[in-house]
Amino acid sequence: MKIGLMLPVGGSDGPTGGMPRWDDVKAMALTAESSGLDSVWIADHFFYRAADGAVHGMHESWTLLSAVAAVTERVELGNMVLCSTFRDPGLTAKMAATLDEVSGGRLTLGVGAGWHDPEYEAFGLPTDHRFGRFEEWLEIVARMVRGETVSFDGTYYKTVNANLTPAPARRIPILVAGSRPRMLRLTAEWADAWNMAWYGAPGEKAVERLEGFRAVTAEVGKPVAATVGLVVRDPEQTPNEGDPTAFAGTVPELAEVFGAYQELGVDHLIVATEPVTPRAAERLAEAKRLLEG
Repeated sequence: MKIGLMLPVGGSDGPTGGMPRWDDVKAMALTAESSGLDSVWIADHFFYRAADGAVHGMHESWTLLSAVAAVTERVELGNMVLCSTFRDPGLTAKMAATLDEVSGGRLTLGVGAGWHDPEYEAFGLPTDHRFGRFEEWLEIVARMVRGETVSFDGTYYKTVNANLTPAPARRIPILVAGSRPRMLRLTAEWADAWNMAWYGAPGEKAVERLEGFRAVTAEVGKPVAATVGLVVRDPEQTPNEGDPTAFAGTVPELAEVFGAYQELGVDHLIVATEPVTPRAAERLAEAKRLLEG
């Protein structure tokens, strides 16, 4: 089982609880690589507006991921996850092929339908028929990154003999995040990996969702890797703050949580740490080493 790390992108992800700078993102990525973690991931938002109206800024995720690709050599890279409506499907496929070239074949193209209406409305993006739009978008992207020339005449998207030149050097894996039945089937049909998020230690809900997804993939007859978004709080750095559902324990206890997910057949854990600091990343790597013996 692989262990990945969410990198800082905005809001309070910075080392002093403020907006992170590029140096903060780079430091986390390099710590992940040097400590032995398997992957790094970046969320995709323009901003987040909280229920009290406070707006939390975000850096543009694909630009950051491209920069991370250039300063790392080993760790896998992905978005958790790209919002389909933000970028045209042909453009997204072209971006993915180029970033996979820059990274030497380390990209997982993580995608989803999006959900945070305020950022859609602020930038003039449609909020209607979110699944229908994503369904068309995903088919075009998946076929293009797999080397097809795609002519598509849908309700929301149209392409005419669209292809990638130069073509990707390999089949770029696609990860889809989503939980509803139609989204699960779409994932099984077009994706290589599925993500469910966000959790602490595995419980009944996580088990049920994993079983439900495996039933869908069995019907479709195609293997799809299972990934889980896990929130881990370092109790020494943030003893009484953050997500109340986050796992907050010692490094050996964290290794036990990793092991529990491994026993459930999870292929990749993608961990969001509280706080987002190099030390928090190092704790994950320590737990990974304990898990591997």
